[in-house]
Amino acid sequence: MTIDLVSANKCFGGWHKRYRHESAVLNCEMVFAVYLPPQADQGKPLPVLYWLSGLTCTDENFMQKSGVQRLAAELGMVVVAPDTSPRGDNVPDDVDGAYDFGLGAGFYVNATQQPWARHYRMYDYVVEELPALVEANFPVSDQRSISGHSMGGHGALICALKNPGRYQSVSAFAPISSPLSCPWGHKALGNYLGPDREAWKAWDTCELIATASERLPLLVDQGEDDNFLLEQLKPELLEAAAATHGHPLTLRRQPGYDHSYYFIASFLPDHMRHHAAALGCL
Repeated sequence: MTIDLVSANKCFGGWHKRYRHESAVLNCEMVFAVYLPPQADQGKPLPVLYWLSGLTCTDENFMQKSGVQRLAAELGMVVVAPDTSPRGDNVPDDVDGAYDFGLGAGFYVNATQQPWARHYRMYDYVVEELPALVEANFPVSDQRSISGHSMGGHGALICALKNPGRYQSVSAFAPISSPLSCPWGHKALGNYLGPDREAWKAWDTCELIATASERLPLLVDQGEDDNFLLEQLKPELLEAAAATHGHPLTLRRQPGYDHSYYFIASFLPDHMRHHAAALGCL
């Protein structure tokens, strides 16, 4: 699996790089970002944090706005950020060009319906193809953690819950807690998976908690002034599912914070330490 360097920037003693590659899973060209901290030059394989971004984002938003490189350099952790959907002229998009479906809105599921099924398999890309690519080309170990924001928070939670033992830790910022219960989820799952709501349950965090064989602790931060809080995010459903099924959850409601990267940057150090402890960096 070959990768081509798009750009490289020195940052906090390490390197922030972007790469392009042909994805066999998504049937298109993809770009991902990787931050290699200065410890990557010392020969010891480093653990990896995978970051999944939200609606409309690419690999660039989190890497440019969050300040993650400084934290990763201090902790000795590689950070990988994929795009949020397949891309390209041949990849179908929302017919109305809406921001919440199609390009930029892959929802981290494997589509089963046409015309989406050929390209929209972001779950397989994030869980299987991208890590294999990273582990074949960079000085990393097989110790992985995963986090994300909004749609990406949903993605991080389902990836961890569906793959016991694959990730050492998981966290989320303002995740879509239950796609079965919000308009964003209805649109995405209805189109990617079809009208059978039973099929949607395999991609819903609250449903997955009920049958999880691994009780990996969930760390979630949610801004109380988030304009998507009531209609789309519904953290109370996540809280209720965790309480009902005895799943460890730390849900922190943050007064005054919204849905933006100001919110993410404010609490990212806590999340990075959470992952560093699980990955053996502390």
